[in-house]
Amino acid sequence: MLPEYGQFALILALLLAFACASLPLYGVLAGHKGFQQSAKPLTWGMFFFLLVGFAILVHAFMVDDFSVRLVASHSSTLLPWYYKFSATWGNHEGSMLLWILMLAGWAAAVSHYARSLSLDLKAAVLSVMAMIAVAFLLFLLMTSNPFDRILPIQPPDGADLNPLLQDIGLILHPPTLYMGYVGFSVAFAFAIGALITGRFDAAWARWARPWTNVAWAFLTIGIALGSWWAYYELGWGGWWFWDPVENASFMPWLIGTALIHSQAVTEKRNMFKSWTLLLAIMAFSFSLLGTFLVRSGVLTSVHAFAVDPERGVFILMILLATIGGSLLLYAMRASQIRVAGEYQLLSRESFLLFNNILLVVITFMVLLGTLFPLIFDAFGWRKISVGPPYYNLMFNFFMVFLLSLLAVGQLLRWKKHDGANLVSLLKVGIPVAVVAGLVLPLVFGDGFHWQVWLGLALVFWLVAGLIRSIYERVKNSSTPLKSLMRAGGGYWGMWLAHLGVAITTVGVVLVSNYDIERDFRMGPGDSVQMGRYEFQFLGVEPVDGPNYQSDFGYIQVFKNGTAIAMLNPEKRFYHVQRSGMTEAGIQSGFLRDLYASLAEPMEESRQVWAVRLQIKPFVRWIWLGAIFMSIGAVVAVLDKRYFKAARGGQ
Repeated sequence: MLPEYGQFALILALLLAFACASLPLYGVLAGHKGFQQSAKPLTWGMFFFLLVGFAILVHAFMVDDFSVRLVASHSSTLLPWYYKFSATWGNHEGSMLLWILMLAGWAAAVSHYARSLSLDLKAAVLSVMAMIAVAFLLFLLMTSNPFDRILPIQPPDGADLNPLLQDIGLILHPPTLYMGYVGFSVAFAFAIGALITGRFDAAWARWARPWTNVAWAFLTIGIALGSWWAYYELGWGGWWFWDPVENASFMPWLIGTALIHSQAVTEKRNMFKSWTLLLAIMAFSFSLLGTFLVRSGVLTSVHAFAVDPERGVFILMILLATIGGSLLLYAMRASQIRVAGEYQLLSRESFLLFNNILLVVITFMVLLGTLFPLIFDAFGWRKISVGPPYYNLMFNFFMVFLLSLLAVGQLLRWKKHDGANLVSLLKVGIPVAVVAGLVLPLVFGDGFHWQVWLGLALVFWLVAGLIRSIYERVKNSSTPLKSLMRAGGGYWGMWLAHLGVAITTVGVVLVSNYDIERDFRMGPGDSVQMGRYEFQFLGVEPVDGPNYQSDFGYIQVFKNGTAIAMLNPEKRFYHVQRSGMTEAGIQSGFLRDLYASLAEPMEESRQVWAVRLQIKPFVRWIWLGAIFMSIGAVVAVLDKRYFKAARGGQ
């Protein structure tokens, strides 16, 4: 009976979500404070019943309740308990329930922490989030019921979890990514709430900005975890493939980055209000687009859920209603948005505007490459594919301008900046960047590459600007440390996030140009030389796992005759699903990774193998930079002015 209670909890959550979507909104439109005050208890009620439903689904997986179709399809008795737990969202239905639960959790957090927010705006925000919950709860209950039963006879065992998902990546990556996806619903709800109530002052941007930063931080970490997961799990050694589903998470991240910068201008200068409203709408719309691409069946991807395309029609209707309704409301209210303040071309506002334009252009270029093959296929035209060459050429071109804007823009003042002063700020940084970008590839690489020089020169220019910004803050202070401490979370958040961009760029540039990859036929005792390293294949031995059997490899790595690492690549065979998986053997380091993977046995004895060996310089810096970016976003939220706002101050 427990699964039936779970379904009943979802129905109660739907009813409460419908009440929260309608009653507080009526209170806002009619000026009835009683209905406005109902938003908070209704939100918490919706969150509670969704939590109950999700907990019951987790319980079904943990106790191997194979009468539940979802459990029978995605788990087995041999599956370790931690993978049974993560298998709850390792499928379409369970992940959709987690998506809605997180939406309700964000709404409950807003209702709790926004105590000093005006009652009508708070009610409008929670009502908008409840509308989204209603749409997706209807989708879940009507097309994707997670508690569907197999009756009267349940199978004795399940079909097991996809071997690709039997990894810590499933435990960490989807929840983190969904927190970012769904978190943009808060910025969206604040934008729609502002449009409904007509409150276009800086206060709503001040309230929305911390929520946007936290959502962006989660999305950044989620994308980085997905990249890291693919890097070590798929055995190919790549960190980004421009897969359509990878693009689906990257597009809202780009728009979210623009939104964070636009909110800063709206809060500090009471400007860019239209930009902020539209970017908030776009960020969540692209999150919904990602949900549609992953769950609609319109594309084939290792990341996508294989589901009935009819479900995609439901999500597409939600997407069209969200975009259409939001833009219609914006068009109705656009004439009431008043712009205050002026700025000149050489100012921080101008560079932030150029930054937003570039990020939006990049997003739509990625969108074009993602949807173009689908459009051709829908009209029955010839099959085409848009691969990494298009994305790399487009993205690298625009990143040159984007990094240049970051390097200069972070040094500029609001409203107006003196040209002579800017020249003095840049006259040291640019020559240092040019020389460093030229010298380092010659020292650490195998020769001059103009792409490496350009990328590193831009990075050093950006870092020089960060260092100069600190110098400008302390040069006239008798207490430099106190001056830096008084800078506030907003400044240090920006500083750390921009440093993270620089670190990630270094990793991308160097691993893309200096990695070494070779395929070999190797038997026990065979050795090969790659760069400064010697790889000796010692052989494989059979190893039994909890639900698989593995050919466990041993590859000794030497440098200058000294053993420095033992790589253990595996080739696993999962008994229940009757399928194989490659597990890479990696020796990670701050400056490089040594990477080995087993392809296929070359003889029946399974002693001679096709082996892929790789040396990946600075690849860890890609994910290290993402950590710095996320920390920067969180540090910005800790700025004291947000705590003043939460207590009712300005």
